[in-house]
Amino acid sequence: MKKIFTALLIVFVMMSFSCAKESPDAKRGTAEEAKALLSKAVAFYKANGQEKAFAAFNDPKGQFVSKDLYIFAFDMDRKVIAHGADPDLINKDLMKVPDADGNYFMNTMVNVAKTQGKGVVDYKWKNPATGKIEPKSTYVEKVADNVALACGNYELFDTKGGGEVKRFSK
Repeated sequence: MKKIFTALLIVFVMMSFSCAKESPDAKRGTAEEAKALLSKAVAFYKANGQEKAFAAFNDPKGQFVSKDLYIFAFDMDRKVIAHGADPDLINKDLMKVPDADGNYFMNTMVNVAKTQGKGVVDYKWKNPATGKIEPKSTYVEKVADNVALACGNYELFDTKGGGEVKRFSK
């Protein structure tokens, strides 16, 4: 009986470690990781040009997709011009596409890019990793006259404001 109990205990402990490795939070990118991925994308864009950068950003298994984080690019006409998680959004005008709360987030992103150069926009969007609508904070940075890059993390909104980065919603 003691051997059976010991064996069951070992199996239980091993299963606990296995489940811990697969926790949903392990597949979520943090705000810091999103900012770092955006910085990496901005540097890549500036060093390699738009064509090479967009090809890299559009690669779902490439260096600009990690966990549930991905890079996307848009122009100042509110059209998606690169997207690491949903290629169906490329060349789509999102000007009149609201988030789950009815907010026209792409208009806000373009406004942030045009007027501030960079910032954070909060909205609700479908997480490609979970398939659920979730709060998202997206970091936006203008990289050319008509191009901005963005990367956002899905989680509860960070109310700390991320340092000197200004936050916008709606």
